[in-house]
Amino acid sequence: METQLVEHKKSFGKEVIISLVALANTDGGSVIVGVDDDGNPCGLEVGPETVQRCLNEIKVATYPQLVPKARVAQKDGRQIVIFEIPEFPVKPVAYKGRYYKRVHNSNHLLSLDEIVDLQQQALSLSFDAYPSQVSLADLDTELIQRFFNRVNSRGRVALADDPQTNLVKLKFIRDGKITFAAELLFGVPDCAIRIGRFKSEATIIDDNVVRGPLLSAVEEALTFIKKHVNLSYHFDGSLERRERWQYPMEALRELLLNAVVHRDYKSPSDIVIKVFDDRIVFTNPGKLYGKLRIEDLQRNDYVSSIRNRLLAEAFFLMGDIERYGTGFVRIREALSSYTEIGFKIEEIGDFFKAELFQIGSTTSPITPHDTPHVTPHVTPHVEKLLLCCEKPAGREQLQEELGIRDRKYFYKTFLKPALKTGLLALTIPEKPRSKLQKYQLTEAGRRWLAARG
Repeated sequence: METQLVEHKKSFGKEVIISLVALANTDGGSVIVGVDDDGNPCGLEVGPETVQRCLNEIKVATYPQLVPKARVAQKDGRQIVIFEIPEFPVKPVAYKGRYYKRVHNSNHLLSLDEIVDLQQQALSLSFDAYPSQVSLADLDTELIQRFFNRVNSRGRVALADDPQTNLVKLKFIRDGKITFAAELLFGVPDCAIRIGRFKSEATIIDDNVVRGPLLSAVEEALTFIKKHVNLSYHFDGSLERRERWQYPMEALRELLLNAVVHRDYKSPSDIVIKVFDDRIVFTNPGKLYGKLRIEDLQRNDYVSSIRNRLLAEAFFLMGDIERYGTGFVRIREALSSYTEIGFKIEEIGDFFKAELFQIGSTTSPITPHDTPHVTPHVTPHVEKLLLCCEKPAGREQLQEELGIRDRKYFYKTFLKPALKTGLLALTIPEKPRSKLQKYQLTEAGRRWLAARG
């Protein structure tokens, strides 16, 4: 079976080299030559010079040059060649000037922005750390001081009395030049947050374009959102009046900060926020960064990949971000008392989209990446598997508990459907075929079992 880490090819050709390049630019892996898509041997003639000739072709066609490990093996009495390549430390690797990455079990041509991202990751430097064209005089000194005051009040870092010393310490000045992060936070960056109140996709009631330093833009955008979402009041046992927003304000703030901190500022597109009667949608340029995937964000133990490290650090020091990689956990926690609200996230082209919506609304279709507030379809087979996964368990253990000997039948009938529901997840998602792999209930899975009783 082909996976993120394994590719099958019937014979050696350019597609083998492209697959090796894609694997080298992602997590590494293997290309098995001499088998069909299902892994069945199809008869490959391997002469004494075959492997060396293939290695030479790979080396000549790639830059930086790839030299994978290669070995001849037997499968069902027929010869196959296995090429193994680790994740390459200097990215991106090209095949004749074109760059590829591995996405699930296929190779994807990289966009220009993705190529730049890989280069920056290889240099351990984020985009916002690069020098800007503005000078210190172009920055808002009052806003800078307010930022320092907020940082000091949180106590997460000790700042000096001299503003320029602090800017250097926080890497807003690097090698004597203002970085993009400083321009974005304290200057007048060439980017905006576009917010609209919509009655329908074609009918807009109110709109605003927020431009200016990100520090003030976040609060201005949140004020506009509050203006257009419903606020109700209720009384508790002590007769105190309590507010209840249409959506938890903590979740809205997290989604706004996520869009601002993690958007791709190389893109000319703006952040767009649409407020409807029954849903609110956040869309920002830039897909998930690095190796982070949509499935990872469904888990509470995901490891964040940060596109704009200095921006993330700034909001962390002010206390707006509590800890890296907890934003979506906090959103789900905020939604725990809003059982009528669903939450879904997806990548659309080069954009990331997050949506809060009223469950049962006909205008907000459900996707596989909905949160546990939407009940997925669970077959009896999947239900049996979930009941075995209250603690992380490996494949062999699960097959034994279910009394299933056939591995393929277990995968197709039990495991694959369970993973698709989002109720079950891998403990080592970055290495799906790891011998140490186990399967565990997601937060959605735990809630589903609890509701089932």
